[in-house]
Amino acid sequence: MDRLMKWMTEKFAPRLEAFTKNVWVDSIQEAIMVALPMIFIGSLITLVSILNNYFPGMPDLTPITTFSFGLLGIFIAFLTPYMVMQKKDRHKIKLIAGATGLSLFMMLLKPKISDDGTIQFLLERFGPSGMITALLVGILVAVVMNMFNRFSLFKKDTKLPEFIVDWFDFLVPIGLILMFGWVLIYQLDFDIFELIVNIFKPLNTISQSLIGFVLFNFIGVVLYSFGVSPWVMTPIFYSIWIPAIEENAALAAQGLEPVNINTFETFFSGWVGVGGLGATLPLIIWFLFAKSKKLNSIGKATIVPSLFNINEPVIYGAPIAFNPILMIPMWINGLITPIIVYMVLDSGLVDIPAKVYQLWYTPIGLSTYILSGLNGLILLAVILLIIFVVWFPFFKVYDLQELKKEKEQADLQEG
Repeated sequence: MDRLMKWMTEKFAPRLEAFTKNVWVDSIQEAIMVALPMIFIGSLITLVSILNNYFPGMPDLTPITTFSFGLLGIFIAFLTPYMVMQKKDRHKIKLIAGATGLSLFMMLLKPKISDDGTIQFLLERFGPSGMITALLVGILVAVVMNMFNRFSLFKKDTKLPEFIVDWFDFLVPIGLILMFGWVLIYQLDFDIFELIVNIFKPLNTISQSLIGFVLFNFIGVVLYSFGVSPWVMTPIFYSIWIPAIEENAALAAQGLEPVNINTFETFFSGWVGVGGLGATLPLIIWFLFAKSKKLNSIGKATIVPSLFNINEPVIYGAPIAFNPILMIPMWINGLITPIIVYMVLDSGLVDIPAKVYQLWYTPIGLSTYILSGLNGLILLAVILLIIFVVWFPFFKVYDLQELKKEKEQADLQEG
């Protein structure tokens, strides 16, 4: 264990941190973060739509979801190159880079244009199913724009106004990017969406299996236990979660059973992330009964954020990160909990979530009931009992350890 801790501390964690601080990776994360309110609004509509069960005369609010969450691909296609240019201090070109990303993405949607000028798009391609395409488009645009940053058709001592020079200099990278899209769609009749679906189909299939679901959670938990924020994994997580819940919602709308268990809703609104990734809420509750003043104070300070699935304060404050005594139970819960949840949902004992509900800060229990009803709450109670039991012996060891330190420090002060 000591060797593992040393390697993770000195080798793995610094390298991973350097990777995540890379401009390109950081820009993708930032683009998704900026688009989150558009995802959240779809979740709020899901929450409000529950009232339809009691007030049938309420208006249909689903178009709000369609034109927020349902346009996620468009937002990502604009925001990704915009964020890259912003982080590279290419401020003059960041807006046109975003607009170019949007333009190429719309072209790659492969719309049908009739002789009378009518244009038809497949609406589903604008949303989560187009997220990977949007990310690839955004990265491509950012790469080309970055390459041409120092390119100019004019000499430095030109007498032309700066904005005129910028206009013409922008024409070359924009022209190359849109020419690329034109060749793919209108000359080669290429459908990038079908290609991406075929490429990611094995990954999506694996992620929706028991092994994939468990590994998906466990890898995130292990990284978090070494201080690597789960937001680092956002591009990977969301590329699987969002299309999965979209498919579940579409199946439910057709009267069919949802099939995807590995969704955001299952993790943070259902059962796996009780108090945040790593299921730390029970540990914080144990802290409230700690004999150690330090742990008791941490429990009081972190209980409210944890109820809303915000657990960075306890991860870095207890700390759990790089603390073998608390890392081990976090890993155990990271394996046991998803296994139980997957088996129960797969057996049909509890409904697989089929509602878009990305409000991760909704208190656990309330969100679970909204998604899966009474059976979901029963499963949550079982999960909580198991997690409490797993955390307890490790909590006691850590509590005694911290209490001993406090007494030794008090004795030194008195001496």
